[in-house]
Amino acid sequence: MIKPFAFVLMPFSSEFDDIYKLGIKSAADEVGILAERVDEQTFSETILERIYRQIDVADMIIADMTGQNPNVFYEVGLCHSKNKLCVLLTQNTNDIPFDLKHHRHIVYGGKISELKSKLIDDLNWLKDEVGKKKSEIFAVTLKRCEGFLAKDDWRAVGEMDLELEIHNNGQSRSPEIEAIYFHTHKNWSFSQDSIDCSYNIGDKENTKRHFLKAPVARLSPGAWAPIKMAGKKTYWNKFKGSELQEKYIAKGVVILEIVTSEGNFKHLINLDVTFEGVPF
Repeated sequence: MIKPFAFVLMPFSSEFDDIYKLGIKSAADEVGILAERVDEQTFSETILERIYRQIDVADMIIADMTGQNPNVFYEVGLCHSKNKLCVLLTQNTNDIPFDLKHHRHIVYGGKISELKSKLIDDLNWLKDEVGKKKSEIFAVTLKRCEGFLAKDDWRAVGEMDLELEIHNNGQSRSPEIEAIYFHTHKNWSFSQDSIDCSYNIGDKENTKRHFLKAPVARLSPGAWAPIKMAGKKTYWNKFKGSELQEKYIAKGVVILEIVTSEGNFKHLINLDVTFEGVPF
């Protein structure tokens, strides 16, 4: 499971090394959060470009305001403009400017053990908030599901046209969609735009995981995108001895899994479709 990412903003000074390693990073490790400063990362862009990029992708921000460092203040202002979840630290309340006094600060007076103890409580809360925000990012709705039964002298095949909609219900741009998987019973095959979908064995016995093309890379707040696919399942084969029925019903739960850099989002979809005799 991917850990939430906390980007740490603080002065680049040796006097803050123990505060970072023994206080901030140690607290994050105990909570199950990945905390990093920009100076311990490897990157090819400029340091400012890297900071901007890390602020964008971070689940939360931890910022030490001690000493009123102008770079840290500027970066925190940028974080607030992007509605990032922030926890602010300071050794001295006199370092909190008027414009930030309404934001909660952890005041630790230079005591690393006190910082770690207080920060663990805040990080546990932030981790829960990140989980809530992520669970609210994507919503999946069933827009259309139509089935018919294609028959000849040798077989009867249920054919289904399915349309789903992915919605971004969050307050910010969605994480980048890396893959979409559709989990069904192993007897189903699917296609998009008349091209067969690749698949492999699913997480559970007798299931398949079909690979679907993502309609977009990301969704803006309030935006949506459709996913259209066609499915097939053979219900009757003359050589298998079963009796041909006039209609067949597919009823059950399938899973649409959206894979992103910030974790996987699985959505349950209830299907109830009837396949009735439509000849070739």
